[in-house]
Amino acid sequence: MNFIAFRYFNEVARSKAIRRAADRLHVTPSAISRQISLLEHQLGAPLFERTTNGVELTAAGVMLERYTRTLFRDLERVREGIAAFRSLDQGEVKIHAMEGVLSNFLPETLAAFMALHPGIDFQVNTCSSDLIVEALIRDETDIGILYNPELRFEIQVVAERKEPVVCLVAPFDALAGEAQVSLSQLSKRPLALPRQSFGLRQLFDRAAEAQRLKPRIVVEANNLEVLRATAVLGACVTIGPRISAQREIDAGLLKAIPIALEAFGNVRSAVCVHQERVPSYAASAFLKFLKGRFPLAAGQ
Repeated sequence: MNFIAFRYFNEVARSKAIRRAADRLHVTPSAISRQISLLEHQLGAPLFERTTNGVELTAAGVMLERYTRTLFRDLERVREGIAAFRSLDQGEVKIHAMEGVLSNFLPETLAAFMALHPGIDFQVNTCSSDLIVEALIRDETDIGILYNPELRFEIQVVAERKEPVVCLVAPFDALAGEAQVSLSQLSKRPLALPRQSFGLRQLFDRAAEAQRLKPRIVVEANNLEVLRATAVLGACVTIGPRISAQREIDAGLLKAIPIALEAFGNVRSAVCVHQERVPSYAASAFLKFLKGRFPLAAGQ
């Protein structure tokens, strides 16, 4: 097999067009076509199907794309590892995280690490728990920080802490004076909840179904800030980890009220990696640093 052919194939698979791949690689489209034809001849199967907008992977192409994606990611880690023998003065760490940790915890952790290692770059993406797990499995990220994750066997939890789900309401809301609220009380109020791909929403749906409740969800979003904003205005009630609303709570814009259900009190946030992937030197160093700032809950 030809390394150049793999590189050309991988770029076409990413860009979904031979011409776009050629522009990115600074080669001619015909050079890419020749290499792909060579691969198809060696493998005895077509790798792409032409479409009106470019190309799509065939079943054989999907298999090869998985291999080449891992190949080039591993090569990048080797390059970073060799460079790291000099010192931890360069490298990149990719993080997929739940939105709640972005308010305080993750920015503070990144700033503290970069003060020690200013040559390390970071790519941070925020998305739902399901998408974070998929990113780890597809080797698109080094570290995932999830809330209430339903993990797969490929995923390893390296640190976790208790992060109870609370009810978040405006200070003038009728629930604001309650010591705790029941799921039945919440279900009678207009609710602002994350979409079903979020672990938080999955937790709520399971609990509501178990109690045969029919909650009124009037706002659904893939952004927790939108949900908190509707609660601040008093239009809706929302739920979430206290950490996700700490700024609003400290500013007196929201009140956090415990939910009287064990399932909501036992939720954890977790730092996860792919158990079969060897992290780069930079990712490994940051993961160790992150674990030290992500303590287990007291008594756990």
